[in-house]
Formats: sequence, structure tokens, C-alpha cells
Amino acid sequence: MPLRVSKDVGWRLFVRTVAARAYPRLVGQQREPAGAFLDVFLPLLGLSAYVFVYRAIDAPEAFVGFVILGGAMTAFWLNVLWSMSNQLFWEKETGNLALYIMAPNSLMAILLGMAIGGLVSTTLRAAAIIGLGTWLFGVRFSVSDPALLFAVFALTLTALYGMGMMFASVFLLLGREAWHVIGLAQEPVYLLSGMTLGLDAIRQIAFASGPATGFISARVECLALAVLSVVFLVLARLMLGYMERLAIAEGKLTESRG
Repeated sequence: MPLRVSKDVGWRLFVRTVAARAYPRLVGQQREPAGAFLDVFLPLLGLSAYVFVYRAIDAPEAFVGFVILGGAMTAFWLNVLWSMSNQLFWEKETGNLALYIMAPNSLMAILLGMAIGGLVSTTLRAAAIIGLGTWLFGVRFSVSDPALLFAVFALTLTALYGMGMMFASVFLLLGREAWHVIGLAQEPVYLLSGMTLGLDAIRQIAFASGPATGFISARVECLALAVLSVVFLVLARLMLGYMERLAIAEGKLTESRG
């Protein structure tokens, strides 16, 4: 009697694709302990310079906490911008993109798996930066609303990684020109991605003096982040679908060209 092999479709295929693409990154980070050490030590070394400057000019002690928190959140930004957004372009250069296009799973599931794998390692490194920074410089946190803090953090990452999925299509379509475009738009993108709003809201919730230095209410910023999350995820799905149809129709998008 022939053996029947079940074929995953629909949401099962989506989930298995996410798990399959997250696995290499989760395992790979355990095999490079030296790299993980440098990813924590070097950013913390740079943050120390800002801490010493603030203390030299007698700035409020809360500013030291702002620096540590900002440095930890920047790790997520760099992971999205230079890893996730460039991923499809790198796969094109190595010749793997054609396999992704031909596979029955969605590109969004592939990128989501990469995002989850990168998110876990980046979260551990950000937590290490906050922990060491708090211990070294005596940072004092005063969380006023833990539930709102978690919601803001989750929505900030959702908006950020949704933007990363969207940029993956842009980087692939523009090729090497994307490096110049993102360099030009880096400062506006900090605001449009929700990174600035999320960091401001977290600062308001995590520090006693945060509300006095906030841009707008943390709850309003949380609502804005929820809207950005939906917008970026919808745009990412539309742009990835367009790119996939373009690759199938023209047969040139997956070619590596200098």
C-alpha cells in the first residue's frame, strides 16, 4: 500500500513556513557567542559616551535612562533596516530568490519567519544592554502602567517589522539604489516607522519624569502605533504580492545583476 504524504496548505503551510525560516536564525545565534558579546559590548560602549556627556553638563539623571533605553530600541531598528529589508535582495544575489518565488508558500510567511528569528536574538541583546546599563549607571525605572508598556512595545515592533517587510520589496525592486534612498530618508523613516512614537511612549511610562518630557499622550501614541501596524502590514502584503506577480510575468526580477 503506497504511503500517503500529507501536504500542508492554507494556514498550516503559513505556520510551518514561519517556523522553518525562524529556526536557522534561532540556532545560528547560539553558535556565535563571540558575535553576541560584541553586539552587546560595542553598543554599550557607544552609549557610555553619551552618559558621560550628560553627566558632565549636569543634565537630569533621567536622561541617562533615556540614553540606555534608546540604545536598546535602536537595536531593533538596525535589525529591521539592514537585515530584514535587505533580505530578499541578498537572496536574489545568492540565487535563492527564484526558489522562494516558485515555492507554494507566501513570501510574507518567509519574511515573518526571518523576523521572528531576528526578533528573539535582538530582544535578548536589547535586554542585556538595558540590564548592564542599569547596573553600571544606576538607572532607576518607575513603570506606571505595565499593561500599556507591553502594548506600546508590541505595537512598536509590529509597525517596525511591518515596515521592514514593505521595504523588502522596495529594496528588491530598486536594487543597489535602495542604499542611497534609505540613506536619504533615514531620519524621516525614524518618525514614519513609529520608532519615535514608540520610544517616546515607553519613556513616558517607564520613568517618573517621562510624562513631563513627552511629545503627546502615551495612549494617543499607542493608538497611532496600532494604525501604523495595520497600514504597514497591509502595504507589505500588497507590495509582496505585486513583486511576486512581476517576477512570474517578466521572469527577470530574480536575476542577479551588477
